[in-house]
Parts: sequence; C-alpha cells; structure tokens
Amino acid sequence: AAGPAVLYSYCSRPRALSARPREKEPVRYANLMYDRRVVRGNTYALHVLPVVRTQPNPLEIQRQREAQRRALARKHAKEQMQQRTPEPVEGREHIHVQTEPYLEEISDRIIEVDTECQTDAFLDRPPTPFFIPAKTGKDVATQIEEGELFDFDVEVKPILEVLIGKTVEQALLEVMEEEELAQLWAHLRAYTELCNAELAEVQRLEEQDRQYREEKEHRKLQHMQMLQKQKETTEKIAAQAFAQHYLADLIPSVFNNLRESGFFYDPIERDIETEFLPWLMTEVEETLERKVLARMMLDSLICTVVEKRLDAFSHKPLPDQAEAPAEEPRPADVAPQMAGETDTADQPVAEKEETDQPIAEEQPSRHMSFQLEEADQAETEDLEAE
Repeated sequence: AAGPAVLYSYCSRPRALSARPREKEPVRYANLMYDRRVVRGNTYALHVLPVVRTQPNPLEIQRQREAQRRALARKHAKEQMQQRTPEPVEGREHIHVQTEPYLEEISDRIIEVDTECQTDAFLDRPPTPFFIPAKTGKDVATQIEEGELFDFDVEVKPILEVLIGKTVEQALLEVMEEEELAQLWAHLRAYTELCNAELAEVQRLEEQDRQYREEKEHRKLQHMQMLQKQKETTEKIAAQAFAQHYLADLIPSVFNNLRESGFFYDPIERDIETEFLPWLMTEVEETLERKVLARMMLDSLICTVVEKRLDAFSHKPLPDQAEAPAEEPRPADVAPQMAGETDTADQPVAEKEETDQPIAEEQPSRHMSFQLEEADQAETEDLEAE
C-alpha cells in the first residue's frame, strides 16, 4: 500500500534574472505633422541605413568557456570527494537494500486489479448566457443648452486655416517635386547621352583594336607563306641543280646506249637498209644467176663443138678427100665461132659493168651514213648543252 502523501518542495540555487524587454508605451495618436513615423520631404533620396548584425564579443565567449570548464572541474572534484562504500572482502558481495522508512515488496510480476464504474447518461450542455458586465459607478445626468459647447463660426476658422495651409503646402510640394523630377529627367538624359558617347568611343576603340589584330594576323600569315614559298623555291632550285649535276653524265650515256640499241635512227637510212638494199641484193642475185646460167650454156655449147671436132679429126680421111685441098669453113661453123668470140669478148666488159654498178651504188649509201652520223652527233651536242 502506498504511504501518506508527502508535500513536494523544490529548491534551486539563486540566480540573476535576465533583462526583460520593456513594455512599449502606448501610441498616442496626435497631429501627423509631429508624428515621427511619417517621412517628410522627398523620398527619392532617402538614405536607408543597412542593418548591422552585431557579432558576439570574443572576450565574452572565452569567459563563458572558462566558466564552464571550472564548473566541470568542480563537479569532478566533488564526485571524487564523496565517501563510497568500501570494497567487499573476499568471498562476499554487496547487495541493494531498501533504506526507506517503509519497506516495499519487490516482485517481477505486476499486480493487476479489475475495477468497474458506471457513467451517467449524456446530457446536453445548456446555452451560455450573454456576458453582461457588472455596473460600476453612479449614473449622473446634466443639461447642455444650445451654444454652450460649440460655436461653428468660431471653431471652424482654425480648422479651415489648417486645411487651406495644408492644401497650399501640398500644392507647393507637388510643384517642387515636378521641378525636381524635370531636373532629374534632364540630368538622366545628359547622363544617357554621355554614356552613349562613351559606349560609341569604346566600340570604336574595340573595332580599331580588332582591325589591328586582324591585320597583324594577316601580315604574320603572309610572312609565313612567303617564308614557306622561299623555302620551297630554295628546295626546288637545289633539287634542280642536283638533278642537272646528276643528269649531266647520265643523258649522253643514255642516248648513246639507246643509239647503240637502235632506238634512234635516220628514217632515210632505215628505209635504204630495209627496202632498197634487199631489193638491190635480190636483183644482183637474179642477174648473177642469169649470167651463171648463160656461162653454163656457153660452156656446154663449147664442149659439144669441141667434141664434135675431135670426133671429126679422129676419123681417117678418104683418098679422094686427102688430095683435095682443105675446104674452107662453112659460114655456119664460122658464125658460132664468131658468136663465141664475141661472147667471150663481151663477157669481161659485162662483168666489169656489173662489178662497177655495186661500187657506184655503195658510194651514195656510205655518203648518207656519214651524214646520219653527223646529224646524230649534232643532236647529242644540243642535248648536252641544254
């Protein structure tokens, strides 16, 4: 069972109270001319002060950290100074014991008790009556006659003066504001013209600088191209000189080899060698064959005549014929003999003419070959000079 109720008391260490914000004084509405919340004059040139965020003082932060460090050290020393239970002897151990005035049974199982209750039926809440504050003070009545509190002719005069003055002042302010706006617009136009002139000058200078850069790049490119062309020209001249020096001895040797191989020839000489000389040799062979055939026929005729005469002289003459004088040769026998003599006489002449004809034909061919060789030598000298 629970013990009797014990009064609860709380005790804390004394501490200084923090500064409480002061309550703002109630705003008393008065004349707008003297209200500080209303900005007077031109609001275009109103200078708004920036909000400056105050940073904490580093000395204050360091002081707070030192105070926390001292508090922790003090707490640690106090815990060490507290008396503790000595350690148990060997073979024993400490157990937790209740030291309260009233012992309480400790068990792992929680005691459960069933309890029942019956609520009343639900009733509607009655309507809340209107709040009527209690009357304080005493009721007093008085009688005010006409003209005692307010005289329109007298009281309206200062109000009219204030209204007219404020209207005139507001009109003057508006006129001054319009003049100031006109001056501002004129100053803005002048400033805009100045900015446009400066911008045009800057653009002109940028364009001039761009043209200078482009001209510089163009000149550099032209110079590089000129150097490249000079280099290529130098290489070509060197290559041409080397080729001329290398081909100086090569061209004559090549032409000589080609001439010896038969690639360079005179068309007249080639025509004579291929057309005229074979025909001439054929004609000479045919003529020689005819001459040989004629000689063979002549030799056979001579042999036949000689054999007949030998046969005639070999027979014995008759007695009548021996005494008779030798008969003169017949014209038929003389004619062949004369023909044979004429043939034999004409044969050396014909042979001489035939032998002279090739010699006469060989002389023009040799002369033409000499002319062809001179023409080839002249062409070779021209090529070497080039």
